[in-house]
Amino acid sequence: MSEAPQPTTAAEKQSSARVLPALILAMLSFSVVQTAVVPILPSLAKELSVSGSSITWLMTANLLSAAVLTPLLGRFGDLRGRKPMLLISLAGLVAGSALAVSTHSFTWLVVARVLQGAGGGVLPLAISIVRDELPKQKVTGGVAAISASMGVGSGLGLVATGLLLEHWSYKSIFWMGLVFGLIAVALVALRVPTDPVTDKDGGADPLGALTLAGWLSALLVAVSQGNHWGWTSTRTLGLFAVAAVVALIWGVIEVKVAHPLVDMTMMSRPAVAFTNLAGLLIGFGMYGSFMVISNFAQTPEKLAHYGFTATVLHAGVMLLPSALGSMVAAPLGALLIARRGPRLPLVLGGALGAVSMAYLALRHSHEGDIYLSSAIFGLGIGLAFSAMPAYINGAVPVEQSGIANGMNAVLRTVGGAIGTAVMAAVLTGDTMKLPIPVSLPTLDAYRHAFWTAAVVCAVAGAVPFLIRTVKPAVIVTEGNRTADLTSGREPVKTDA
Repeated sequence: MSEAPQPTTAAEKQSSARVLPALILAMLSFSVVQTAVVPILPSLAKELSVSGSSITWLMTANLLSAAVLTPLLGRFGDLRGRKPMLLISLAGLVAGSALAVSTHSFTWLVVARVLQGAGGGVLPLAISIVRDELPKQKVTGGVAAISASMGVGSGLGLVATGLLLEHWSYKSIFWMGLVFGLIAVALVALRVPTDPVTDKDGGADPLGALTLAGWLSALLVAVSQGNHWGWTSTRTLGLFAVAAVVALIWGVIEVKVAHPLVDMTMMSRPAVAFTNLAGLLIGFGMYGSFMVISNFAQTPEKLAHYGFTATVLHAGVMLLPSALGSMVAAPLGALLIARRGPRLPLVLGGALGAVSMAYLALRHSHEGDIYLSSAIFGLGIGLAFSAMPAYINGAVPVEQSGIANGMNAVLRTVGGAIGTAVMAAVLTGDTMKLPIPVSLPTLDAYRHAFWTAAVVCAVAGAVPFLIRTVKPAVIVTEGNRTADLTSGREPVKTDA
């Protein structure tokens, strides 16, 4: 393990006021772009003359790309420098947005969404840069702000989509992604310094990268398309089997190879393994709940006798409190982590998510119910997102920060894919008989979906109790300086 010499005083480090806004905007750019198309998939199907099952590839392709590229970019950041990889990640987002703006072909639009998925690398790379560049007393708050920005951007993306469609075509959504991405590239290039920490002793692991991409691809395609192909169809079961076999091969490779893409010893540490489980569950709850709430709000009340006949914009506004809640969660989570460790905010995050979804299962007849639940849910998601990097950074050395946080981001993405698929199956499994050729879920189907999300969030809130201690990585002493390689700050007592 190696570490390049680092400045020892806050005055010698880049100011957080200079670096942090660039990283937060980069994270917002990706999260906005990732979720912006969700509420307009039905209208895009009509616009592009494709079937409802085919249009879901616009989400599947993006999730798949992000899941595969996030850990790879995170690891390459550890090996070759975080700033260059962050710029490459944002360049993919910009290129994808530019392609989406310029094409009217569904096939090329899917390619554009694949390119945009490269933006998934922003999260682990930005967290690693914060550990490198910010004064140690501001690392916790910086990491919490970047991680919570994922929830903020997801909520803002839904609102922005509705607002843009009120005045322009669907192309305006990709124009938004292009503008956001270009500004983020400029700020990162100008404000983020070349990072001082690289894993010079590490090496490439092409076979590990190939098998990781293989099992993630098989798993996400099966999960995302299972509702359309049938969960017991040959294609779906075959892909699940392929995912299981290739994942086993990947695990064997990573144990045997000299310089693994993912250190399995690191991944098996309780603080990392259980935090990743919490990430998968929180991802399930967030993406699944956003989809269910948006669909519920847009349900025509005259036909279904529930819902609010909301437009895409109105439904997005109902979810706006979730973005505001996540904004509040970032400083609150940082404060709780500094005082009590990461367990409390992660437990609270899961608990608040469960309470908000249980509330909607019981009360959903007024718009105020949606607004209140959305705010509580956003606060919970933001707290959980702020706590997960703190757990991981407390258990891994600096040179593994990118890949460790990258795998956590992957599992959030996988959880999101599973969540949307499960929620869609719950809703389509119980539909009304209507005199017109329109299929609408029953109110009971929505209640079951809300309860499902509540249970998943509750389990996520219980997971931290399985983490007894965080074993710090190595403390390196150079001369009269001691560097804590686990968190970017002095060792503190934690109940994690």
